[in-house]
Amino acid sequence: MSAFYAMVKRELRSVTREKTIMIAIVIQLCIASFSSVILIGLMSFYDPDSIGLNARISIKAGVIGDANSPLVGFLNDCNVKVTAFSSPLDAEDAFEAGMIDAIIFVLDDSGVVEMKLFLPQSESLSTVILMILKEPLKRYENYLRQANGVHVRYLDVVGMPSTTYEFRYSFIIPVLMFFPAFVAGSMVIDSISEELENRTLETLWSAPLSLNLVFGAKITAALVLAVAQCALWSVLLRFNRVSIQNLGLVLLLAAVIAAIISVVSAFASVYFKDRERSQFMYSLFVSISAGISYFFDFSPIALMTRLSTGDYYTGIADVAMYVVLLLVLLAGFFYAARRLIAVPG
Repeated sequence: MSAFYAMVKRELRSVTREKTIMIAIVIQLCIASFSSVILIGLMSFYDPDSIGLNARISIKAGVIGDANSPLVGFLNDCNVKVTAFSSPLDAEDAFEAGMIDAIIFVLDDSGVVEMKLFLPQSESLSTVILMILKEPLKRYENYLRQANGVHVRYLDVVGMPSTTYEFRYSFIIPVLMFFPAFVAGSMVIDSISEELENRTLETLWSAPLSLNLVFGAKITAALVLAVAQCALWSVLLRFNRVSIQNLGLVLLLAAVIAAIISVVSAFASVYFKDRERSQFMYSLFVSISAGISYFFDFSPIALMTRLSTGDYYTGIADVAMYVVLLLVLLAGFFYAARRLIAVPG
């Protein structure tokens, strides 16, 4: 076992010399570290209304009218700093001087509330301000409905909007949990192809090491790196207030998928015996597999989403299905590896 651990350490040290792998890890680190910013940016394209609910942007608004209106409280709750003005001229002067970002004119005449909103001329800035003001204005509108005896039942709905939930659990978490598996597969191909092209695998094989132990050490090193990345990404996601349910099963699934991809990439390396063709076939396999998996309910991406959201009907039995697949692939690879190495490339 000492020889096995020595080979694993050797493979892990060699990762620092691979610029492509290190760049991929740094990209993942940036995604995990700034997942909240990325989440808001993506949702702003998909659903602009989500800016006011997720972005922590502070704006200044001038209110002309009743300073004790419930609207002022709704604005303060949504991170809007309110300044009361007694006349429109004072508010206009402050607006032109840049002291406030918007003007809200509220006139309550005999129970009928008339409101006017003044925004900057810049379309991008006015759009962001409008998205932030939209939520407190809707809450004020619902307050006026209830005050006049009009009850709207959808007000009882609580929780974050569906766009936030969708992007968080069906995009960011699967990307961060599965991307290390793709890096692991590329790492295995580079390692085995380098041994074959430099004919150093024959030297290792002539030593008191079995071929299965050599390939097992390379796959294990890639798996250790992938699991370490996933564990770190889960911690960074927690710092970004992204909670992951069933964290143990999520990490287990990520590790199993990384092992499956590593075995497949190892098989491609010993079959083609050169890095270019192996990487091409590996990339083709990953792309086709990821695309086809979307059509099946038991795909790894769907399973990862269900586990991370705490789906009651998803558990260890679903992950065990991929564990069985991994064991079958391992047995097939170790059986065919010796025969494939003996065949000229």
